[in-house]
Amino acid sequence: MRITISGYGKMGREIEKTALERNHQISAIIDTEEDWSKFQTEINNSDVVIDFSQPDVVVQNILRCFESGIPIVSGTTGWDDKKGKIHKLCMKQGQTLFTASNFSIGVNIFFEVNRKLAELMGQQGNYAVGMKEIHHVHKLDKPSGTAIHLAEQIISNNPKLKGWTIQKNEADDKLFIESLRAGEVPGTHVVKYTSEVDRISIMHEAKSRKGFALGAVLAAEWVIGKKGMFGMKDMLGL
Repeated sequence: MRITISGYGKMGREIEKTALERNHQISAIIDTEEDWSKFQTEINNSDVVIDFSQPDVVVQNILRCFESGIPIVSGTTGWDDKKGKIHKLCMKQGQTLFTASNFSIGVNIFFEVNRKLAELMGQQGNYAVGMKEIHHVHKLDKPSGTAIHLAEQIISNNPKLKGWTIQKNEADDKLFIESLRAGEVPGTHVVKYTSEVDRISIMHEAKSRKGFALGAVLAAEWVIGKKGMFGMKDMLGL
């Protein structure tokens, strides 16, 4: 498989390493706006683009791939407000987009655990729920896309909650997400339910970026030959 990597930060480099280990070829590496023109031939000859860029450029990157008819796998977060429009365009044009807030297999299993726990705890009025997420200082969006997904699962199962916030004590009907940026932390997410008599916590802690990179490459392998907009639940059958 011939892969173009969009975004050559630490994740991009990990994806390159993982892709080569799995005997794929790297057609082009895109790290600036000019690179899209500079390597246009190589990009057009790619089987797929894997994008881990930035929230302010990811939509344009997706549209470029749609225009060229190239499947794109994107792990960039922070553009949820535009996903509805992109989904409609993807389906209308018969394009291919695989997007996820987190490509880690373990995190996506964690999502299922969180969803089930939220269902069980949603009617337990004596428990207060809170969240914490910690990422490296280079991550621009806050809270993380993973934290937002976890929060939405909780909110949809808790009639007392109307949304989430990163501002402590903002409102009783908002789920507080403590969002921290520290060092080179790959990603830690904690969900905690607390009552007067006990506490229930679940946590996922990434040891490195390797799990995210492997999931992205597996998604690229899986999406070839498919049309539409997909996510990790589609690939994993969850």
